[in-house]
Amino acid sequence: MYLGIDLGTSEVKALVIDENGDIVTSHSAPLTIQRPHPHWSEQSPQAWWEATDYLMTTLKEKCGQHWSAIKAIGLSGQMHGAVLLDAQGEVIRPAILWNDTRSALECAELEEIAPELHAVAGNLAMPGFTAPKLLWVRRHEPENFKRIDTVLLPKDYLRYRMTGEKISDMSDSAGTLWLDVARRDWSDSLLAKCGLSRRNMPSLVEGCEVSATLAPEIAQRWGLNPSIVVAGGGGDNAVSAIGVGAVNPGDAFISLGTSGVLFVVNEAYRPAPASAVHAFCHVLPDRWHQMSVMLSAASCLQWFCRLVGITETVLLEEVAQLSDSEKANAPMFLPYLSGERTPHNDPNAKGMFHGLTHASNRATMGYAVLEGVSFGLADGLKVLQESGTLIQQCSLVGGGARSPLWAQLLADVLNMPVVTHKGGETGGALGAARLACLAAGKSPETVCKKPEIYQTWLARPEQHAGLMERYTQFNALYLNDLNYRTF
Repeated sequence: MYLGIDLGTSEVKALVIDENGDIVTSHSAPLTIQRPHPHWSEQSPQAWWEATDYLMTTLKEKCGQHWSAIKAIGLSGQMHGAVLLDAQGEVIRPAILWNDTRSALECAELEEIAPELHAVAGNLAMPGFTAPKLLWVRRHEPENFKRIDTVLLPKDYLRYRMTGEKISDMSDSAGTLWLDVARRDWSDSLLAKCGLSRRNMPSLVEGCEVSATLAPEIAQRWGLNPSIVVAGGGGDNAVSAIGVGAVNPGDAFISLGTSGVLFVVNEAYRPAPASAVHAFCHVLPDRWHQMSVMLSAASCLQWFCRLVGITETVLLEEVAQLSDSEKANAPMFLPYLSGERTPHNDPNAKGMFHGLTHASNRATMGYAVLEGVSFGLADGLKVLQESGTLIQQCSLVGGGARSPLWAQLLADVLNMPVVTHKGGETGGALGAARLACLAAGKSPETVCKKPEIYQTWLARPEQHAGLMERYTQFNALYLNDLNYRTF
């Protein structure tokens, strides 16, 4: 038995798999985001820990006698978040999250003072990454900056509470802008540009390796063996890749969670920062990956449902009843509720409905939201293709994988097959459990198999052609808004 824990933005999810890799049980605990000022997005690390502790108690009850058979734990987590610890290991301030865009000025500063950034870190400086956040803290909260002893990523804070060890992995650390991504080691130069050194960083292991063992008091509290190993783990998308067997060059998937990600495995380090494509380490040795990332995806649907007072299930049922004509004349939606990364790198981008008429209703507006997010992913596919990356088929994971309507729309927009897998909505939690298997000694060939395909969605040429006409309007809307904001 193996346990996977995924620290997301909206929830912590945990699941247990058996020796065959089948899911035995799972559970989740919700999280909230605090936005005390425009562009800010924060969470309490203590809330992460309390949610995780609750899940362990719940899963223990659900597993019964099988709980004691757990051999290893894997971790997955939201990337880029800055957890600042003092010399006593106490949290200094709320964690600044991946979708926080307050540090735009610090990004410009980092680009100027670190000319080696693109070559070494493989990415543009964006507000979501960790390094600009620390520059912001140094400028705006100097007393907090002086207290910093260690900077941890979100899932690594959970590891610290579980094991007492400050350790990270290559995939998650690649999202800090402090890692030499080709060498898979901290960059002393990039750390120094932010007033930090290796002493402030956790040690590094590969995501599939053993990082530490449970602290005795935590093992006793959770009813687990203190000899249980904790895998290195990884950033949520790289770990989700393990969950769908995306481990070989060319394997690709779309993650429809709070953010929207198009992920493809590479055999080598292939940075393409000019297009705002991310180049990171995979959770397996000698593997890297590229990603296009949009900051708001399924969260756009959640936002709209809250706005009109309806559940996602009911809204999707209403959207499914729309005719092709109603969809073709639906409003347009820009999904930039938290700014945008790929391809625009624009923290000030805003969401928008355009083309509302008296005929517009919540179904047509709901369709516009699904379509706008799909067009954002098409933007990502375009720049990945322009960087020389070939993608022939995508798996679909995350909460959005539960919607057949959205899966077909993505196939039509991207003009490629989209496949869903049994358990695909579990995302990083399943991948984390698989990393636990690897850390316990199982082979990647045995563990990292692609799960059974639940359904395949093929692109329909006629629908693709019509959607591309609307995609042209979508891009024009953003450019017009950009010109207006810079006028």
